[in-house]
Amino acid sequence: MATFLYKLGRFAFRRRRFVALIWVALLAVAGVGAATASPPANDNFSIPGTEAQKAFDLLEQRSPGGNPQGATARVVFHAPDGEKMTDKANKAAVEKTVRELKTGSDEVASVADPYKTGAVSKKGDTAYILTSYKVSAMELHDKTRDALKEAGQEARDSGLTVEIGGDALEQMPETGATEVIGIAISAVVLLITFGSLVAAGLPLLTAIIGVGIGISSITALATTLGLSSTTSTLAMMIGLAVGIDYALFIVSRYRAELAEGQEREEAAGRAVGTAGSAVVFAGLTVVIALAGLAVVNIPVLSKMGFAAAGTVVIAVLIAITLIPALLGFAGNKVVSRKARKAAKAAEAAEQGAEGQAQGEEKPNAGTRWSRFVLRRPIVVLLVGVLGLGAAALPAASLELGLPDDGSQPTDTTKRKAYDLISDGFGPGMNGPLMVMVDAKGSDDPKGAAEQVRKTIHDVDGVAAVSKPQFINKDGDTATLTVISKYKPSSVDTEDVVHHIRDKAASLKAGTGAEVLVTGQTAMNIDISQKLNDALLPYLGLVVGLAFLLLMVVFRSLLVPLKAALGFLLSVVAALGAVVAVFQWGWGGSLFNVEEPGPIMSMMPIFMIGVVFGLAMDYEVFLVTRMREAYVHGERPGQAVVTGFKHGARVVTAAAIIMISVFAGFIGSSESMVKMIGFGLAIAVFFDAFIVRMAIVPAVLALLGKSAWWLPRWLDKALPNVDVEGEGLRKQLGSDPEAGRDERAARDSDADLTRV
Repeated sequence: MATFLYKLGRFAFRRRRFVALIWVALLAVAGVGAATASPPANDNFSIPGTEAQKAFDLLEQRSPGGNPQGATARVVFHAPDGEKMTDKANKAAVEKTVRELKTGSDEVASVADPYKTGAVSKKGDTAYILTSYKVSAMELHDKTRDALKEAGQEARDSGLTVEIGGDALEQMPETGATEVIGIAISAVVLLITFGSLVAAGLPLLTAIIGVGIGISSITALATTLGLSSTTSTLAMMIGLAVGIDYALFIVSRYRAELAEGQEREEAAGRAVGTAGSAVVFAGLTVVIALAGLAVVNIPVLSKMGFAAAGTVVIAVLIAITLIPALLGFAGNKVVSRKARKAAKAAEAAEQGAEGQAQGEEKPNAGTRWSRFVLRRPIVVLLVGVLGLGAAALPAASLELGLPDDGSQPTDTTKRKAYDLISDGFGPGMNGPLMVMVDAKGSDDPKGAAEQVRKTIHDVDGVAAVSKPQFINKDGDTATLTVISKYKPSSVDTEDVVHHIRDKAASLKAGTGAEVLVTGQTAMNIDISQKLNDALLPYLGLVVGLAFLLLMVVFRSLLVPLKAALGFLLSVVAALGAVVAVFQWGWGGSLFNVEEPGPIMSMMPIFMIGVVFGLAMDYEVFLVTRMREAYVHGERPGQAVVTGFKHGARVVTAAAIIMISVFAGFIGSSESMVKMIGFGLAIAVFFDAFIVRMAIVPAVLALLGKSAWWLPRWLDKALPNVDVEGEGLRKQLGSDPEAGRDERAARDSDADLTRV
């Protein structure tokens, strides 16, 4: 592989105009596709094999066009002190709002008058209009949303408090200014690392191009593939982070090759052949982790994983083709002014005393740190493991759920509507359960539905049950609305759902009717359960495949095992931090977490997928350099020092960049995006600076030569991908003029054409 990538790097450097034109054309095509595409379809969850989904499917079958997953809105009214919603003036204002909603849009399916449906609180000070739409929240036209926002304005003017809740107001999440700050921090880190504006600008430019192609492609295909609005945000988050990091490693290696006296084209070839090999395999681990999300069998999550994996593939291809092409345009400006002056001084002083002084290198921070770890490996290992173990303790209290309007900031209309409903009708009214009664096999459908209602009414935790509403002409399918005594995202409401489902078998035996619990709250509970059930199989699949991949890369059994165990430690510690902030509320004000609550149900499995892939990036980049030194004859301890000497500064910069990019999404208005941004940022911090920079060298120091041991039979069975470039080095060593021989350049072009 290293030889092929070496030829590819030289080809891209030499034919830089052609390569750059291809990427610009791809960006233009993707941009045109995004600009002409229709809006994304919807964010509906489909969870095959669950009771909630089965009930939704039954409802669509028995009542076509009903769209049980259509958008809903609650326009909540609250009377001033001393007044009631049943007062004549207030009632007139509400009824006028009902008429406005009915005529405000063709997308409205139904509007429930609170005075006819009993949606007035016992105290009489609160009432709400329930509005249902024919399409999902993401498919609503702006005109419909505007009509909803303007509804009740006259009621507001009359002195009533009017707030709007429900998913009808949901739009694409806003990330805020902190995302820009994250990119700005990345630029500063790159400038400090390279000391050159050109070198610092290349990773940012190529990452933006890669993300632009990826996001534009997702937007263009959103309607066709049914991609959700969160898909683009995730792809941007991952694409920016890995795009900058991969380019950073290529540019850094290119500068190192120039410092060793290589010609520019030869340096580009060698950088892509060595660091590019690490980029390819690091990218593969990320792709495996993201694509592996499909094992959960939740379509929206699978699509998010595939879309983000596609963005990573683009980032890898850009790193090994566009980066060397742009290095060709950059000339010597990719090297810092200080380094250029030092090179001229060394050349002028060649064999003089000054030249000898120039040759004496002062140990850098990475060298000094690695030597410290090698002297005290047990202490460093214990401190690292115990520190992460302490951070992981809150994870034992992990509670999973999906966010509702109760997790919104307190100054939003959705949160205010949520609180008004809770105060006026009880918290369970914010997430009513829908019970489907399929009485097709019953002799008395109405009697069966009534028996179901009575049984559910006696279940602990149930506050109220509506009368059965038959939804089809045959009169054999009914729905009941069940109100829990507890808020929708609570464990108590989950228990209520399970208790009702436990009664289903006896109800079917007694009445012949099948009872199914659904609704958004039940759907969220089923999603959480499905994710929990898939956690261990997914973990085994991802870690197992990545273990095999790393075994091929490092030609070792213990190094991949150490990498996997270190990852598990860092991801559990990161989950502990997420629980402490978002569930317990520790430091919540720093991250604008106004209402602590359950952790998003897909967070653990999502963090495992994404963080594992990203963690392996640092493992591959750092340990590959150690492996390279060991293969070339250095002692195990010295190989660790060499790896840190060349890789620590770049890995540190890469980690800071990735952390800043992820942290930029903490400013999002969407609680899910905020939580993902924080979780990934803290996970990268733990993994890069504690696991890879401390625990890994400590373990390698203790293992010594055994770290690189591999049984002979297995060594012969595994393919030799030559990530450390040993085969490439031998090939180049047999032809000293390889970097300057035009005939070799033509041969490279011919080989590449055949490939």
